[in-house]
Amino acid sequence: MADPMRIRAQALNGNVVVKVLMQHEMETGQRKDANGKTIPAWHITDVSASLNGTPVFSAQWGPAVSKNPFLQFTIKGGKAGDKVSVQWVDNLGNKRVDEATVV
Repeated sequence: MADPMRIRAQALNGNVVVKVLMQHEMETGQRKDANGKTIPAWHITDVSASLNGTPVFSAQWGPAVSKNPFLQFTIKGGKAGDKVSVQWVDNLGNKRVDEATVV
């Protein structure tokens, strides 16, 4: 399994600002290694987030997203103590889910 995501969730004026740093190589499938062989595609395809179990965000990504992607979004109506969960799935079926408490 991939390394944990670094999630920061901060309450600000009735909203929650969420910052996520994901650990993933994000290979496009177009690069070649030192021997000239194509490196297989391996990238995050789906990202979703929830606040206290209620879905609030989803996105579909392609191979053009950079290595170890950073994502920031704002959730309306959150408060300190709420739980933010972020999940990703890659094109090989690997999954990662991590959670943070809003401060």
